Amino acid sequence: MTNSVDNGTKRVVDGRPCVYYDGYWIRCYTPPPESLAARQTLIYHLTRRTFHHTEAGINTPGEKLVAARHSYDNEIDPARKRVKGAMLAGALFNRVTDIFTSVVELAKRGVVVDYDNELMRQCNDYLKEAMELGKTVKHFSGQEGIDELWGEPLKAFTMSLEEFYNSRYIKISQSKRDIDRIASAMAASVEHLAPFNGIEPLINEFKEAAKLECETMKSDPAIFEIWPRFVAAGEALLAFSPDIPRGQTETYACYLRDGTRLVRDGKDLLAYIAGARVPMPKSTDAFMSACQNYAESGRCLKAAS
Repeated sequence: MTNSVDNGTKRVVDGRPCVYYDGYWIRCYTPPPESLAARQTLIYHLTRRTFHHTEAGINTPGEKLVAARHSYDNEIDPARKRVKGAMLAGALFNRVTDIFTSVVELAKRGVVVDYDNELMRQCNDYLKEAMELGKTVKHFSGQEGIDELWGEPLKAFTMSLEEFYNSRYIKISQSKRDIDRIASAMAASVEHLAPFNGIEPLINEFKEAAKLECETMKSDPAIFEIWPRFVAAGEALLAFSPDIPRGQTETYACYLRDGTRLVRDGKDLLAYIAGARVPMPKSTDAFMSACQNYAESGRCLKAAS
């Protein structure tokens, strides 16, 4: 049925307003009316979200922008320069928030600051620079960068709020697609092993909870049902332990323990994507390869037995 649905179609699905993109119905929200204050609030929340999902220590205050840039420009060690670039990106984000806050306060007093104003052009330049620097910033897990998050404040600055919301739905549909792929690969890796009987429903429950978490704003009252379901499903999956039969070789027992670690790594990756609401292609590809390697090692184990 979904093959005949056009992207952008809106419909009530399971009692909630949804929009369709690339095979998925996604919970949708009405964007706030266009205003500088609404845009400033959105950019603020997007920058906080970026800091939340990336490596620690980069949330540098805007008033330290000059010092952050000087430190970055004068660093020659590549590893340290990468981190200093992340700190500079953080300072740029915070400076934009500082400027926007001041502009909104001026607007409240009747002072009109349009997008041709030097301050607004400065915001645009700072966001572009932060987006480029953000390409080297890592996810807090250290697995990879999620540079798509760094581009969102710039989109929120340059797009209409409705256009921005629509761009987010596309990213959420891509995230849901990868959540399905990862969960399927995880289940296929271990479900055929007798000691892992019963794990498939746990994987599927966490997968569905992750997709709901991915699409739901924290301000939505539905989060009081969705977040507990997501956490409980994750805890149940982590609590699963394969029942290793007595008399098995240490090689086989080790193989089953590797399967448990694979499931836990998959669970973490699903949680990372659901939280960030953007795909993590490098981590996803690495996990899919790990699943394939696990299956191949299982075939070798059978051949040797």
